[in-house]
Amino acid sequence: MAQKKVALECSVCGSINYYVDVNVNHNQRLKLKKFCKHCGKHTMHYETR
Repeated sequence: MAQKKVALECSVCGSINYYVDVNVNHNQRLKLKKFCKHCGKHTMHYETR
């Protein structure tokens, strides 16, 4: 299966903190609750395009 790297951006401060591999054929934007080192708390991180 082909995969590509996408960046995850914090929904609060907008910083890009994580890079993850996702399937090429996914339709929806990836949403994960991750720790943001700039905010100092767990926030929602969204896939950037």
